[in-house]
Amino acid sequence: MSQSIDDIKETDLPDGKKKSLRTGYTTGTCAAAATKAALSTLVNGEKLAKVNVSLPKDKHIVIDIAWIRYENEKSVTAAVIKDGGDDPDVTNGAEIWSTVSLLETSNKIIIDGGKGVGRVTKPGLGLEIGKAAINPTPLKMISHAIDEILGQQQKNRNGLLILISVPKGEEIAKKTDNPRLGIIGGISILGTTGIVIPYSTASFAASIRQSIDVSKAMGSDSVILTTGGRSEDFARDIFGNSIADHAYIQIGDFIGFSIKQCAIKKIKKAYVVGFIGKLTKMAMGIKQTHVKGSHVDMNFLAELAIRCGANNELVKKIRVANTARHVGELVDQFGLNMFYDVLCEEVYSHLSKYSPSELQIKIILLDFNGKIIGEFPE
Repeated sequence: MSQSIDDIKETDLPDGKKKSLRTGYTTGTCAAAATKAALSTLVNGEKLAKVNVSLPKDKHIVIDIAWIRYENEKSVTAAVIKDGGDDPDVTNGAEIWSTVSLLETSNKIIIDGGKGVGRVTKPGLGLEIGKAAINPTPLKMISHAIDEILGQQQKNRNGLLILISVPKGEEIAKKTDNPRLGIIGGISILGTTGIVIPYSTASFAASIRQSIDVSKAMGSDSVILTTGGRSEDFARDIFGNSIADHAYIQIGDFIGFSIKQCAIKKIKKAYVVGFIGKLTKMAMGIKQTHVKGSHVDMNFLAELAIRCGANNELVKKIRVANTARHVGELVDQFGLNMFYDVLCEEVYSHLSKYSPSELQIKIILLDFNGKIIGEFPE
């Protein structure tokens, strides 16, 4: 197993004990490591079992090399198996390849994407349309790895073609937002620090921010923020073709961050679409709805019901309800339909605090069949 930089935090185990979470490394770090190993074999004849990769901010990490093979006398491929540490990532366990080939042209280095690395087809990603989806930090890391092996003298003798590939990248990409973002044919080679922080919100937050960037760059001034895939499917049924595909953004638990980003990116209107559980937490003022301890407060929902004129029997039942969905069933039984609009109004009130008034926000509450049961403003 490759050496992680450090263990950054602790997590609770089922038995109540603590353990340290192991950091991992990004696809960009894998690509740089594979490049360094392949190049060392090609120019020095030295097959490295491990390589030391330089990361941003003067850090480094030791990476295991899975295998190295000669393609021909002028080309070598090396592979690294992506290790995300204790972070549950779809790329964990994927092979990242780098094929390094000598070019006749001197002092020219080309870094490109091969099989399983997506191509950029939409603006707003900070990458040139038509180019491989290899982000700036990984490109710098790959270039630095080349410098460490060659040095300036060797570098001037031959040009190089570095082709980064992910054999299963196209399959993996189907589990990501890449197709919607306009990254077609595979995954992105990512990383800003080179290290994956276990259970970090950073990658999800970056995806949301990037999605808003793409929507803005494609000329959309409205976005549909949904809490997951099911709510997005229902939202698509509601809005149809009136909203562009790239404007549908799954935000998971990060509502506060998403609204702030919409304001920063000068989005004009944000529709927030979800079910009663997530929207109740938003109505309670919880910005990151997955946070431990952010359980639905039944007393809060009971007070909302009182505002809507609920009788004592309903209020008592709400206070001892099991889930927010259960509360919804009780509200339906008692015919207190205005409860849902009031809940949406509470969500609106809290989210409006996270953004300037220029951003228009509309809250839409769905039942579990996709029907709109509450909204604010109407």
